[in-house]
Amino acid sequence: MPSPADVAPNTLISTFPRAPTTSDSVRIKCREMLASALQTGDDYIAIGAECDELGAQIEEYIFFKFKNTDMKYKNRVRSRISNLKDVKNPNLRRTVLCGSVSPERMAKMTAEEMASDELKEIRKNLTKEAVRDHQMATTGGTQTDLFTCGKCKKKKCTYTQVQTRSADEPMTTFVFCNECGNRWKVCC
Repeated sequence: MPSPADVAPNTLISTFPRAPTTSDSVRIKCREMLASALQTGDDYIAIGAECDELGAQIEEYIFFKFKNTDMKYKNRVRSRISNLKDVKNPNLRRTVLCGSVSPERMAKMTAEEMASDELKEIRKNLTKEAVRDHQMATTGGTQTDLFTCGKCKKKKCTYTQVQTRSADEPMTTFVFCNECGNRWKVCC
């Protein structure tokens, strides 16, 4: 076993077994496309990853799941290629190249798990907003003339109070203008 001093810097020490060879032309092409996707950008050089081997391993795990090269298999491969090539999500490719995400894990990841940090944040905010809108819709709100709409300047509003922060914080008031449909929140 070589000592850490004998290992060249910036090389990937693969602990994964080598992928078995295949003579299936579809699988070979998929392996090549996955390897090419891993070579997007120059980070694979600095990391010292064997992209051909990583692509073959990812493909092997995908094939193991589907047992054939039907449309589900091809769609899974296509999804991996698209996400690995995404210039807005270089961290996914880097984590695969350096071994933080194993080829088996990469083969099984959902679209949500592969998404960029920016996209995850957008999805989180949309989910939060949808939950808030649902809470407001189910409670109906209370009619009031205490609030003035910043858009139409009318006072025909409905408000709902929701606990959006911790229990020791005051509730957030969501106001809806019944005249123009404008929504805003009032934090106390």
